[in-house]
Amino acid sequence: VAKSMESIISETVATPNDPRRKELEKMEMQKAIIDQKAKAQVRGELYFGLGFLMVQTLGFMRLTFWELSWDVMEPICFFVSSLDFALAYGFFLRTSTEPTFEGYFHRRFKSRQNKLMRAHNFDEEKYNHLRKLFYPAPEGCYGHALPSLHHFKASWGNVSG
Repeated sequence: VAKSMESIISETVATPNDPRRKELEKMEMQKAIIDQKAKAQVRGELYFGLGFLMVQTLGFMRLTFWELSWDVMEPICFFVSSLDFALAYGFFLRTSTEPTFEGYFHRRFKSRQNKLMRAHNFDEEKYNHLRKLFYPAPEGCYGHALPSLHHFKASWGNVSG
């Protein structure tokens, strides 16, 4: 009984020279690379969206001032704007996330991150278990562990640029 209790306790208590710490560090580095790739992919999607909006605006300007007239383009612009609103509202209904650029970024980031984790055979459950073991949540955090500074810097880098 004592040996089984000792093995259970040793699995849940981290020691300073625990070999699982090296495994966690390796997994943190792998996750940082996955996060960096996911961030780059989502940024690419956002830049594609920016390009699409610019081409759409330039096309509408061309049609409004050279090809057609405002009388023809006004209803077209109205319906395109209404469609944009409907798409944003649909995004909100589907994801329960505010339809902002930041909300879209975080939603797409999580999706790309999960896809890359599956592609790289990253064991997220094991990673979360090791994180809880070595980085226990402070009192009053309702069970949510704070990310390590190393992980934050490696995965997000400079958020603004």
